[in-house]
Amino acid sequence: MDPATPWDEAQREFMRVHRPQSLLQRLIEPQEIVNLVAYLASPLASATTGAAVRVDGGYIDSIIP
Repeated sequence: MDPATPWDEAQREFMRVHRPQSLLQRLIEPQEIVNLVAYLASPLASATTGAAVRVDGGYIDSIIP
């Protein structure tokens, strides 16, 4: 991307070209990762066991472009 491209526009273009399967259709924010870490470290997650928990905005890998 051209460094002069506004962040929002560059983000939309990146998602359109490189992550079209994303459910969220935007890059995740650091605070969203913090929120998950805080949840997993809290008593609220006491029944969350043996699971891989992803913070990726709902990216769905596909063999079909």
